[in-house]
Amino acid sequence: MLEWATLTGLSGFNRLFGNITDNYKNFPLNTSPTINTSPNMESGVVLRKLTGGAALAVAGVVAMQNFSSPEPEPSPAVTVHLFEWTWADVAQECETQLGPGGFKAVQVSPPQEHIVMPEKGYPWWQRYQPVSYQLTSRSGDRAAFIDMVERCDRAGVAVYVDAVINHMAGIEGGVGSGGTAFSKYDYPGLYSPEDFNDCRQPIKDYKDAQDVTQCELVGLSDLKTDSEYVQTQIVGYLSELVGLGVKGFRIDAAKHIRAAELGEIVARLKSATEIDPYIYQEVIDPGNEAVRKQDYYPNGDVIEFEFGRAVGEAFLGINDRSLADLATLGESWGLAPSDQAVVFIDNHDKQRGHGGGGTYLTHKDTDLYTLANVFMLAYPYGEVRVMSSYAFEDSDQGPPADAAGHTLPVYSKVGDGPSGPVFDHRCGQEWVCEHRWPEIASMVR
Repeated sequence: MLEWATLTGLSGFNRLFGNITDNYKNFPLNTSPTINTSPNMESGVVLRKLTGGAALAVAGVVAMQNFSSPEPEPSPAVTVHLFEWTWADVAQECETQLGPGGFKAVQVSPPQEHIVMPEKGYPWWQRYQPVSYQLTSRSGDRAAFIDMVERCDRAGVAVYVDAVINHMAGIEGGVGSGGTAFSKYDYPGLYSPEDFNDCRQPIKDYKDAQDVTQCELVGLSDLKTDSEYVQTQIVGYLSELVGLGVKGFRIDAAKHIRAAELGEIVARLKSATEIDPYIYQEVIDPGNEAVRKQDYYPNGDVIEFEFGRAVGEAFLGINDRSLADLATLGESWGLAPSDQAVVFIDNHDKQRGHGGGGTYLTHKDTDLYTLANVFMLAYPYGEVRVMSSYAFEDSDQGPPADAAGHTLPVYSKVGDGPSGPVFDHRCGQEWVCEHRWPEIASMVR
């Protein structure tokens, strides 16, 4: 067993990696590896105490990729997804943790008005069924959103918005989070029935690009994104967010928008704003469907879902994957080019078995998940995104909330101190806050 490993010595790790390649299957993967971190002031890198076969293999794989020269790689620019956090909590986290902790950006949940479903227990996917583009959501109102963006910016943290622009709601009608009454194909002052595609049935065949882009994703009303009018409304919404200080967008369900049409929207957005917002697109491409991620490269980066799947399979030792295999993980595996890939170990869909399924490690895998994140943060591939979750038992379960569906805060005021209010937080309780786990946080700094 390797007691202490410092990720600076090339020759020693090459020897270690050779031993792992030959003997790694002799190490049980169901051990409980632990990682303790402390700063190595002399070398400027972190020492990691790695125990168990999985930890040994991680060290070897990272060494093979990161240390082909004596100089250590710079820390990656890391984004954290604060899933379903309120705007007030995001702002405070930017000031107290993310900025000081070296995070480049925070991805926030969709800020637009959305459906409300008390009969379903206020599920998380309410946020992904827009009702209007006014900024009134479960996370807070427009004023709270603006305050959050400004405070994060002062803390040196960019805000990336999860932009739901492929569709509107999938239910027959109701009243949204901002009080807007709507029906499935009629959103007063915004969209009418003629603004939606004619195929008003769920997608049936993912090997048919027409079906994937023109029919309805799980019954969600599919916008006619080739329409000048629809594009104008979408660009207006995104431009408003840029004007408020938003620096980038995750394009939700991008594979369900024709690549050329999404390209037109992105081009119009960039011409309408003074900055060049960062664009990364949700294109789930398992390699055997009609819609391919490479079609979307001209528009911006793509989320490389196969990275997390490959890492999960390797750490679990399934589907003929081993940790030693990860030494070559990258474009040669059919992944996107590194400079166009956004990677994660898990996201809000995958940790619930949604978005095409697959074997992904999550916070419920505790130590193994921690090691996988350490690997991702050290491995020189892609733009890294760390997940920050809440605890759940049911895949539809919404964030911690009261009986009326109001999201419970991560932070709560517990008193007043000499320099102002004193707050406590609920990370490690109903809010998981993986980004605060010491091993992950140490890799970001």
